[in-house]
Amino acid sequence: MAAPHDGPWLDDAAGRLVRPYTVSNGRTRPTTQLDLLSQVMATGSTPLGYLGPEHSAALGLCGAPTSVAEIAAQLKLPAVVAKVILCDLLDSGALTMKAPDFYHNPTDRSLLEAVLDGLRRQL
Repeated sequence: MAAPHDGPWLDDAAGRLVRPYTVSNGRTRPTTQLDLLSQVMATGSTPLGYLGPEHSAALGLCGAPTSVAEIAAQLKLPAVVAKVILCDLLDSGALTMKAPDFYHNPTDRSLLEAVLDGLRRQL
C-alpha cells in the first residue's frame, strides 16, 4: 500500500511502480551541464508544456536555492534522472541555476569536518 504522500508512484511491497527511465521519457543526458552541487531555484514563471508529477514535485522543492543532489534524494530518483527533469524546468524558464563554487577545495579537511559535524547534529 502506498503512503498517502507518495501517490500512485510508490508501493510498499513492489517499490517504485514507474521506472526512472520512463519519468525522463528514456532520456539519460541532461541538456545543461549540472553538477550534484549546482543550486537551482524557481523563477516564478509558469513552465510551458506538459509537466509530469516529478517535474511538479521538483519545482515545489525549489522555492529556495536547492542542490541537485538534495532534489534527487527528495524525489527518490537517480541523480541523472533528476538532472533531466531539472533541465526540462531550466529549458522552460521555470528554474534558474547557479553552478557550484569550486574556489573552495572540496577535500579541504575543515570543510569535511564541518559537514561531518552538521550530519552528526542531524542524527
